[in-house]
Amino acid sequence: MRFLVLGGTRFLGRHLVDAAVERGHTVTTFTRGKSRTHEHAAVLPLGGDRDPEKGRGLAALASGEWDAAFDLSGYVPRIVDASCELLSSRVRRYVFVSSLSVYADTSRPGTTEDAARARLPDPASEDTSAHYGALKAACEDRVAARYGPRATVVRPGLIVGPHDPTDRFPYWVARFTQPHVLGERDEEAAVPAPRGRPIQIIDARDLAQWMVTLAERDVAGTYNAVSPAGEFTMEGLVDALLQCAARDGVGPTPVWIEPDILKKSGIEPWTELPLWLPDEPEYAGFFSVDQSRARETGLVARPLTDTIADTAAWLGGKWRPDAWQHALSVERERRLVAVQADRG
Repeated sequence: MRFLVLGGTRFLGRHLVDAAVERGHTVTTFTRGKSRTHEHAAVLPLGGDRDPEKGRGLAALASGEWDAAFDLSGYVPRIVDASCELLSSRVRRYVFVSSLSVYADTSRPGTTEDAARARLPDPASEDTSAHYGALKAACEDRVAARYGPRATVVRPGLIVGPHDPTDRFPYWVARFTQPHVLGERDEEAAVPAPRGRPIQIIDARDLAQWMVTLAERDVAGTYNAVSPAGEFTMEGLVDALLQCAARDGVGPTPVWIEPDILKKSGIEPWTELPLWLPDEPEYAGFFSVDQSRARETGLVARPLTDTIADTAAWLGGKWRPDAWQHALSVERERRLVAVQADRG
């Protein structure tokens, strides 16, 4: 099959292209050329800009036909619509990567794909920092309007694994398996309680393989793309981290920090302490999304130990401490551990 990948050189796109080529497909990538280009002979790289009003725009896509297009870099409805319009008669299936952030209400566990989505307060807004979820939802609408039953919408949660450009999951891998890259860390690692709090993630390689399967089978529909609700917990993550760290003879002692201590200490959820969200009603369903529809079409989540080990190998201790944007500082971590110790 012939695949077109819009944004195919960095993280998910890298794994998607690898998966497609390994399964015998030919791939065209369309990027701005700022990240890695693929060495595969079966990959044709094209350059331009998703925004038709910038630089070369979409000129490189003026010709060509593909069995499926994977849109990995669509964040603004106007820009997504431009690609859809240009390709509608030359791409059989359009697979749009959206986000679980489209949902208007994260307070209830078991959110399905039919739940209400966020809406833009101003339809003309293109402010992705303020309206990320609502913009993704509007992008979904543009894809559906252009492609109808030929559209497939994938809503991932937190994507993890090797080549992750964020610090969220890599922070935990580094903290337990190679803490030196985070500075002069103590033996005690602050971990957000409660132990049984669920988390939902998806390895980029599992997501990529499944998306290729959807295209191969010409599967339509909308899917929550995360691990099954309840399969992973924070304690399970810590146990897997310690198991991987033990292979190299390292590993800190986890100290479970009570939620009220985290909140009173002013810890920024998700950004300063990755994977932590306050124990508040609005987040009750954030890590408990229903993904049964995706599972029925073949999405599987590999063991946490596999993702951790491969991410650790990719990190390789090569990042400088000041390169981490989402990481609990040495000082803040020590303070949290001390406060928890005083409580007993």
